[in-house]
Amino acid sequence: MLRFTLATLGMVVLLALALAAGGPFPALALIYITVFTYAMDRLSALAAPDHPGQEFPAGNGLSVLLALAHFPLLYGGIWALTQGTATTVDKILIFLSLSLFIGQVGNSNAHELIHRSSRVLRRLGVAVYTSFLFGHHASAHVRVHHVHAATPRDPNSARQGESFYAYAPRAWIGGFRDGARAESQLRQGRGWHPYVGYLGGAAVSVALAALIGGAAGVLALLAIAAYAQAQLLLSDYVQHYGLRRREIAPGKYEPVGPQHSWNAPQSFSSALMLNAPRHSDHHAHPARPYPGLDLDRERMPILPHSLPVMAVIALVPPLWRRLMDRRARKWHRPEPAYG
Repeated sequence: MLRFTLATLGMVVLLALALAAGGPFPALALIYITVFTYAMDRLSALAAPDHPGQEFPAGNGLSVLLALAHFPLLYGGIWALTQGTATTVDKILIFLSLSLFIGQVGNSNAHELIHRSSRVLRRLGVAVYTSFLFGHHASAHVRVHHVHAATPRDPNSARQGESFYAYAPRAWIGGFRDGARAESQLRQGRGWHPYVGYLGGAAVSVALAALIGGAAGVLALLAIAAYAQAQLLLSDYVQHYGLRRREIAPGKYEPVGPQHSWNAPQSFSSALMLNAPRHSDHHAHPARPYPGLDLDRERMPILPHSLPVMAVIALVPPLWRRLMDRRARKWHRPEPAYG
């Protein structure tokens, strides 16, 4: 647990200092989550074990701490961007580092929480997502993505040859729509629809931003939310690009296997993102806490670079396709004949 704690809370401390003290800390926060993370990933001596065993605790304490830190960082960031005395350069650095933190670390942590059996932890994860206007992801991820991943029925599984710019609006709209439909079918009119909470929570978040900074505060929240959501969508795009489950009968697909998600073994970025890059094992065992996620380099597709680096490459479609299409085809298996 130590590497997860040091990696994530190091960024929390730098962001808090950036908001409260300014000085070198806005720049240091951005350097930490970009250049420093890349450099640490290059030091193979710090590589995490592929098979962590059972010695790790569940990690819920760190997840709760990160979720609770999320709210003062988000709304403190809005204050710094609209009411604080930071310079224009520092405001740009704060915006970038805070948005990257929410999209990469906050998202990964909220993702962990919505998979927990405890109602309190799940609601805490939903609150984090809702604060940056992405509450529906709590339903779409669990009710749609985990059921239909790597099939045409999942809007969050990118098709081979599909650019991120074509994928992102399709995934956002499809996730919102399909998540709502799945929740409606599950409840069949009984009780409150969770989308009421997602939309209501988003309205509360917008209202808080308005109280902090007026119209500028709302614009700051919208900008942070857009950047953070783009990071989340980039992660989904990269982790399932071009991988498909075989259709073994009309409308029926083979079970999700280790070959249906891309993975990254780099130690530091994995620690910072709570092992989110170990995506195949998460799909195989959604309730398994992040410290215990496994990595099998023989049976799981491995990305050529760390997940954050691949997300940057995905923004350049020709480069992305040159790097990934051949690799995706290696994991493609022919469809069997029916009957």
